[in-house]
Amino acid sequence: MIQIDSPLVNIKWLEQNLSDERLVVLDASVPPVVPGYQSINKGELCRVIPGARRFDYDQRVCKPNSSLPHMMPSAELFEAEVGKQGINQDSIIVVYDDVGLYASPRAWWMFRAMGHRQVAVLDGGLPAWIEAGNDMADEYADVEPGCFQAHLDEALFCDFNVVLAALNDSNCTVLDARSAGRFKGLEAEPRPEVREGHMPNAKNLPFPMVLDGGFLKPADELQHIFTNFASTDKKVITCCGSGITACILTLAANVAGYENLSVYDGSWAEWGLPGKLPVVTS
Repeated sequence: MIQIDSPLVNIKWLEQNLSDERLVVLDASVPPVVPGYQSINKGELCRVIPGARRFDYDQRVCKPNSSLPHMMPSAELFEAEVGKQGINQDSIIVVYDDVGLYASPRAWWMFRAMGHRQVAVLDGGLPAWIEAGNDMADEYADVEPGCFQAHLDEALFCDFNVVLAALNDSNCTVLDARSAGRFKGLEAEPRPEVREGHMPNAKNLPFPMVLDGGFLKPADELQHIFTNFASTDKKVITCCGSGITACILTLAANVAGYENLSVYDGSWAEWGLPGKLPVVTS
């Protein structure tokens, strides 16, 4: 019986276990907005790992009618959408994306927040699967409905009030995954309605710093990176432009041995809006 004991699995692991009846492979791809990152599926092209199912947290598994992008849904909506994909309480879940390692960590963290521990990210994603010469499919699997029960841990995704308090708490570190230029207010934000700059006392760790191409850096390298920002006993809150690449930092921190982790769901799409939330550029 297979079991996941790490937040990350490699291509070889998936090759060996793809036929297991409890394994569910989810495509959590979201078109990247960060310069230099591209999906290998473009236009009408659809290449998927055989048996994969679609986990669309950008349009479906998200809070409806929200002015902010892909916000966390209620446990009830999550249950319903996940059940449609044939996912059960005992499913072993592997999530991937078509960039390499970009959108999939958020799907992983969403399942963790909903109480499911047997979930991991595919290191290297779809590009690595193709590079290894594995078979492909051109459509998602047709599955029978499953039975999944969600138990939301609200601490794993936090709101701006929690972040506001954490910025002045010596036991917390807020890490911003955006580029140094955006963090310092030197580059324009992709959302023109938001202000430029960063939260006071936040620290900048651009998400590519924890990656080696489409793969996560080794645990020892990640430990070295994160100890420059926070000790393992501190709470680490991650943020970014809209809550996607923040989860790359959360994944990396978890691999590095950090356990007290949270993602600011609204991220800069919310914090940067005109209003009373403080913004600085130095």
